[in-house]
Amino acid sequence: MIDELVVVGTLDAHLVALDAKTGAVRWDAEVADYKVGHSITGAPIAIDGKVLTGISGGEAGIRGFVDTYDAKSGKRVWRFWTIPGPGEPGHDTWTGDAWKTGGGSTWVSGTYDPELKLVYWGVGNPGPDWNGDSRVGDNLYTCSLVALDADTGKLRWHFQFTPHDEHDWDATEIPVLINAAVRGQQRKLIAMANRNGFYYLLDRITGEFLLGTPYAKQTWAKGLNDSGRPLLLPNSAPSVQGTLVYPSLQGQLTGSAHPIARYSPQTDLFYVAVREMGSYYYKGDASINRAPFLGAEANVRWTAMKPGVRYAL
Repeated sequence: MIDELVVVGTLDAHLVALDAKTGAVRWDAEVADYKVGHSITGAPIAIDGKVLTGISGGEAGIRGFVDTYDAKSGKRVWRFWTIPGPGEPGHDTWTGDAWKTGGGSTWVSGTYDPELKLVYWGVGNPGPDWNGDSRVGDNLYTCSLVALDADTGKLRWHFQFTPHDEHDWDATEIPVLINAAVRGQQRKLIAMANRNGFYYLLDRITGEFLLGTPYAKQTWAKGLNDSGRPLLLPNSAPSVQGTLVYPSLQGQLTGSAHPIARYSPQTDLFYVAVREMGSYYYKGDASINRAPFLGAEANVRWTAMKPGVRYAL
């Protein structure tokens, strides 16, 4: 709630502000056109008289963004495109016109640091999901965490967990803000158990990679380099005959694909519910005319799973 308003996002991609006492509609902003695949599935967040929302629809071939609206008028203040356009930093990580339908949904809520005045938002997978032939490159800022200036929407830093993702490993888990010591030094941190099977710890001021380690079985990378980039294992990409890879399509997180993680300063532990499961990934036609925009006929045959993990800083 903000300024006696209750603001909700709708499945037809509207942001609606209701009077908190009467339920009357104060304003109704059309965030995007639902008829071409846009939707709002995450809760908006309120910051200093503004309302921020993400957008869903990556599997329909949209171009993702984070939007901010004035809480009084409902007018848009700024938009950050998660898929850079021509002339913008990161555009060269896409091939041809693939950026126009690149996905990068922001369909779960972000996190805000009021001291730094930074918004941290996780970005979803690129499209087509399981066939990256038409989008050669890292495909920024998909499968990334972006830090945005809350007033202007300008990008302060980004960290990409899974470059050129072909396994639908969104990075839209809600990031956890922590103030704690790392290697004897007090730092402002941001932690995430990513859908790709790795747990990450970043400096939330600069985005510096501090730590990365598997928290469950994964078979696609032999580890991370000093900057946090994955060192890929051979034969882990989707194939026509199907390739068994851990984590599964849903990642290694239980419940929904993106459950809420928690940190306790009393135990200095980061808690997240985990399952251990793999999927056979199939590569198919990447045409935009296919519905949904996946680049495969199906993704089936999951393996068994087991729960339970916890990680200390």
